[in-house]
Amino acid sequence: MAARSDPNPRRCAWAGTDSRMVAYHDEEWGVPSHDDRKLFEFLVLEGMQAGLSWSTVLYKRSNFRKAFRQFDPVKVARFTSVDVRRLLADPGIVRNRLKIEAAINNACRFLEVQAQFGSFDDYIWRFVDGKPIMNRFKTLTEIPSKTALSDTISKDLKQRGFRFVGSTIVYAHMQATGMVNDHLVDCFRHRAVAGLV
Repeated sequence: MAARSDPNPRRCAWAGTDSRMVAYHDEEWGVPSHDDRKLFEFLVLEGMQAGLSWSTVLYKRSNFRKAFRQFDPVKVARFTSVDVRRLLADPGIVRNRLKIEAAINNACRFLEVQAQFGSFDDYIWRFVDGKPIMNRFKTLTEIPSKTALSDTISKDLKQRGFRFVGSTIVYAHMQATGMVNDHLVDCFRHRAVAGLV
């Protein structure tokens, strides 16, 4: 990996210097993911992030994993009002009733999509014909918060009953799971991620 050969590689500025943010940028963000559990994890986390900074959610990620049963959608879909109360009392996660109930609802919808398409991966990646969109942005200001495609995916998810899946959340999910490569062209990860396709 380029980060090991170069102790100070050029990164997207949003990664900053925080070790967890840097690790997330260098190891996960933009890497194409086809693992349903990971796709579900990011669906939950991006929904939880709404109105908050990503670093806030990232620092609570291990707590979210425990609270949401390692993001197993089958287990989360079985959550009851007792689990909602448990989650609302958990200081290690984002304690927002609407977001928690949306995550449980989305687990149920996630399973429905799996049943219809064989996997959530097959469903979501068909929107980009199975291949990541390779952008070539030079500055952070060029990166959109949503696109016509994220609008389309958001609309489809909402029609399937998903919640907290607005276009901005969907685009963040696309970036996180590598459906789109939004690393800046001068970032060492841009070429590395492009090489994973």
